[in-house]
Amino acid sequence: MLSQVPGPIDLTRLQEILDGPWADVRNAHRDGLDARFLPVYGETGDQARERISRLLTELPVDLGIASAFPTEYGGRSDVGGSIVASEMLAQVDLSLMVKAGVQWGLFGGAVMALGTRRHHDAHLRDIVSAKTLGCFAMTETGHGSDVQHLRTTCTYDPQTQTFDLHTPHQAARKDYIGNAARDGRMAVVFAQLKTQDREYGVHAWLVPIRDAQGNPLPGVTIGDSGPKAGLLGVDNGRLSFDHVRVPRDMLLDRHGQVAPDGTYSSPIENDARRFFTMLGTLVRGRVSVGGAASAATRSALTIAVRYGDVRRQFDAPHSDREVLLNDYLAHQRKLLPALATTYALNFAQTELVAALDEVQGGDGPLDEHRQRELESRAAGLKAAQTWHATRTIQMCREACGGAGYLAENRLPSLKADTDVFTTFEGDNTVLLQLVAKGLLTGYRDEFSSLDGWGRASFVAEQVREMVLERTAARSVIERLISAVPGRDEEVAVTDRGWQLRVFEDREGHLLDGAVRRLRNGAATKKDRPFEIFNDVQDHVLTVAAAHIDRVTLEAFVAGIEKTSDPAVKALLSRVCDLYALSVIEANKGWLLEHGRLTPARSKAITAVVNDLLKELRPHMRTLVDGFAIPDSWLHCAVLREESDRQETMAAHDAATAPRSIPA
Repeated sequence: MLSQVPGPIDLTRLQEILDGPWADVRNAHRDGLDARFLPVYGETGDQARERISRLLTELPVDLGIASAFPTEYGGRSDVGGSIVASEMLAQVDLSLMVKAGVQWGLFGGAVMALGTRRHHDAHLRDIVSAKTLGCFAMTETGHGSDVQHLRTTCTYDPQTQTFDLHTPHQAARKDYIGNAARDGRMAVVFAQLKTQDREYGVHAWLVPIRDAQGNPLPGVTIGDSGPKAGLLGVDNGRLSFDHVRVPRDMLLDRHGQVAPDGTYSSPIENDARRFFTMLGTLVRGRVSVGGAASAATRSALTIAVRYGDVRRQFDAPHSDREVLLNDYLAHQRKLLPALATTYALNFAQTELVAALDEVQGGDGPLDEHRQRELESRAAGLKAAQTWHATRTIQMCREACGGAGYLAENRLPSLKADTDVFTTFEGDNTVLLQLVAKGLLTGYRDEFSSLDGWGRASFVAEQVREMVLERTAARSVIERLISAVPGRDEEVAVTDRGWQLRVFEDREGHLLDGAVRRLRNGAATKKDRPFEIFNDVQDHVLTVAAAHIDRVTLEAFVAGIEKTSDPAVKALLSRVCDLYALSVIEANKGWLLEHGRLTPARSKAITAVVNDLLKELRPHMRTLVDGFAIPDSWLHCAVLREESDRQETMAAHDAATAPRSIPA
């Protein structure tokens, strides 16, 4: 029980474990981002764009948002630090975070990852310093997540040694492109490469789109995407190309080269494998979006919890004061499980960023297996984090009542600005399919579209081996699971090994079932691969979600294991219990159907969850204070007003209290 925790919770120790390896980057932002960088409520779109464009160039260079680039170009060769810097910007202003992410994560990141030394020497210094503002032109009106089948073409002409970049029809127009409508001078454009009468799949080119005065260059049509629900400071636009001539050396040719005579060569012969390798190097943007969504969620929860600790509603019997919102079980049921999930995702994100930094931050050859694993993990966590943000921010808005609907209290802008996160950097449903495909194929070297989903060569044993591959604290997790007695009824539902075993068993059972259904489909519909997959699409999406649940729980367990402060460790352990049991409670139907829970144990889980809420109630403020969000960053009027009101009421109570008469 938390009442047995030795001594009070040291917020500094809690903050340290949550801040993780890049605590210095987080603290630099807390110290360096002042009121200039806060959102301005009630702006017009033009005002927001003007402000964000100005702030982009005023960001202190030592904060590290561009730190992923090599030191010789103005960065720090610190990939992980750049992700954490992006996350901290998201807590201040999401438009600024997205604008910066487009400039240094997507545009600059593509030049760095897909270009070669000549591109780096020619362009990276100006990209890092924001002298050259650019955009990332991948998504098309008719093809969003299906990047492999983009319709824009780029055809090489050996006579002029240039590429002909062309938008063949409206559905091939580049759409929703950040930095395009107003500020971008160049774009990394993705198109189908054609040379010597053959197509070689999607590649990327560095293409100027405006002149020095900001006018579109010949053949380039630029439009504005128009009013949006949120992210008003980001100038999303549309790009079309009418036979624009692009010099041969503007092909970002790390993974595919075109000689002067038009001969194509690549170190990766298979087109599909080359495509996935190119996209895999751009995984940083996906990790940043997931981290930003979690940062916004932390801000929303901090506002809602702090508001619930000062806002009172309805009288309690035999009391002269109304009840605090946070004292109601229904309110705890809203906020605390969401807070526990946010903690769990925080540890999973920390682990993911460390893996990304290790895989992409070195100078050695890329480990292709680890890269594939990283892409799958990033896809799944981005989906989990952004869906959690959408649900939680709405819940926080409701938990604050009418105050939560006012722009001055931050929640409406958090809700509007993060809503699109579930569909950019990959639609979440498509991303979960990517996770499932990685599990089902064991990260095969090559796969494309829906081909191969129903091949009978899937082997259950190989699949099982992939499922059991762990991400953190492997020996600790195996020890915890092996210590669980054989009969569930003999084990407390708060036993960590039992919780881990339930998550693992659910994932494994779902995955085995998906493999069997795909095999059966292959036997009856072997010439119809789309139908084979489509018949079990709901099943494989559930597999992916269960996989991410398990990965997230294991990351939480690993984070607790690294915690040395006994009181903080005890608190985190109970928060982890709440996360694990909340996921189990949400999946009671499946667990009961498959005999993993008895009705009595199912009821016991709900009772234990309610007990955990009571235990954690006194620590709600501590848990959000552990996020260490500066008060000014919350930018929430109602917190200031309620604090002032409480001080006034306390002073009034003290002044009107009966006074004893001295003898």
